[in-house]
Amino acid sequence: MSDEARPKLVILGIGDDGLAGLTEAARRLLAGADVLLGAPSVLEQFDDAPGRKVVLEAEMPGALAQVREALKAQSPVLVCGGDPLFYGVARYLCDRLGKDSFTVVPHVSSMQLAFARVKESWEEAYLTSLAGRPIEAVVDRIRTAEKVGLFSGDDHTPSRLARALLDRGIDYFRAYVCENLGSPDERVTQAELSELIGMDFSPLNVLILVRKPNRPNQASRHGGRRLFGNPDDAFAQSLPSSGLITQAEVRSMALAQLDIRPSSTVWDVGAGSGSLAIEAAQLASLGMVYAIEPEPADFALIQANAEAFGVPNVKAVAGRAPEVLAGLPDPDAVFLGGLGRQFDLLLGEVYKRLHPGGNLVVNVATIEGLYSAYQTLKTLAAPVRVWNVSIARGIEQMDTLRFDAIAPTFLLAVTKQAQTGR
Repeated sequence: MSDEARPKLVILGIGDDGLAGLTEAARRLLAGADVLLGAPSVLEQFDDAPGRKVVLEAEMPGALAQVREALKAQSPVLVCGGDPLFYGVARYLCDRLGKDSFTVVPHVSSMQLAFARVKESWEEAYLTSLAGRPIEAVVDRIRTAEKVGLFSGDDHTPSRLARALLDRGIDYFRAYVCENLGSPDERVTQAELSELIGMDFSPLNVLILVRKPNRPNQASRHGGRRLFGNPDDAFAQSLPSSGLITQAEVRSMALAQLDIRPSSTVWDVGAGSGSLAIEAAQLASLGMVYAIEPEPADFALIQANAEAFGVPNVKAVAGRAPEVLAGLPDPDAVFLGGLGRQFDLLLGEVYKRLHPGGNLVVNVATIEGLYSAYQTLKTLAAPVRVWNVSIARGIEQMDTLRFDAIAPTFLLAVTKQAQTGR
């Protein structure tokens, strides 16, 4: 039998308004179904449908077996809420039985409705489901987000999540709880996180969090401190955080190339929130690290992070390189995390001041920056060591493991030869 002729199961999304919210085409699919699968609360809305009703098991392996059996029918339909491909069952089934076995007919997701109700865009929001996931993993992603949309679970109500956030010092979001969207008893509650604690909501809710203006990320208070490679959320960060912190994996590689000794003098030029400077200071416990940063907000974050990590040998230096470098002692290691327009001049000045045997490491994010930095460094020292750093972090979703890619970046490193004059 060809793929075109093989019977397919239709995965049909519906809203909280049930049959009334379906298109005419969707109604015809229901009317023609000889097998109708779904949760009990969904199937009871379609008592008049002629097909045989099959209550879908809550556990995925059992549901998978039911779907396999239903594929033998002539016109099977599985009904579920909202968009079946957005934290719904469709992705799970397609991954295991193949996409050719299904036709997906989505409805408007309750997540989409929730953002519409509070009149916020969701283009760059962090969206996830709390069902079957540890709350710690979700909290860590929320910490650095601008907007968040959450499908809550039985074990993770809006009240419990609000308490978990506040316990971790995350108090910079305005909350919206959207219940029973599309139903006559629809309700939207706007509140501070502290006001959500103790409040009860319908199980059918979406929690939206919107960061208050100009509020920096709160650093994570949980887990022990590492000598280097601490999680990104261990540091208080400015906004946009994704551009102002050297990510843990890249930071670890850079520190390895800097080859910092206990008594080293280190420059971190363009320090941002100071994550690399702080870990360099932990390695140079008897030395000194100078974190150069022109932005006043980030300058304050360097000081706050240094205090939180207990590293008194980090000195934040306000100003722009190379002008502010004149008053600093010559370094044994230099990290440049943000190159400005005059990077060739800056690289030359930094390399001239670097002690013989010292290391210079540069982090750039663009191909143009890579080319320019490489060409400049080649005129100063050889060889130039170069890495294209592409990393994806594993994230559990339902019972599957997927990977979220971090934006690729480039590291370049040179060592100043002992015989080279300063």
